[in-house]
Amino acid sequence: MSPESQQPTVPAQNATCAGIPRLAPIPFAEPWRYELHFPRDPRAPRIARLTLRTVLHAHGLTELTERAELLTSELACNAVCHTGGAASVQLHWRHPVLRVSVWDTSPALPDTPGTPRPAPPPDSHNGRGLLLLDALADHWGGCALEDGPWGPGGKTVWFELRLTPPEPAALAA
Repeated sequence: MSPESQQPTVPAQNATCAGIPRLAPIPFAEPWRYELHFPRDPRAPRIARLTLRTVLHAHGLTELTERAELLTSELACNAVCHTGGAASVQLHWRHPVLRVSVWDTSPALPDTPGTPRPAPPPDSHNGRGLLLLDALADHWGGCALEDGPWGPGGKTVWFELRLTPPEPAALAA
């Protein structure tokens, strides 16, 4: 077999893939969900951030991308640095709200949203995550999960970002 024949082929834009007709994209207001599982690996937060950016751009949610990337990166970093196992990121769109949830194996929950937090020293590399959630998320929270027959417990920390509606002048144009 020649090297050329070993290369994967990419279907043409209007072709079918494995006999499945080309599907229309999910309408903007329809709900969708993506999930990424990752090991305890220092590369995982970057992979989670890039995956989130790709999904949001594909669905036309670029307005939410910067805040979502920063907060997802913070939660994924915490999951990798402060727990002993795997983690996952779940993106859930229910127009006009994006919810990003990060699950990890530690049952320890962060302080509740809105709890007064002292600012960390300027030279500290830690202590800003919950301040970022308070400042940038429209809502956030977390819940502990019990171990069960279908897997480990741990916790989920989530945040929500609301898509702002277009200005009335933009609607009339």
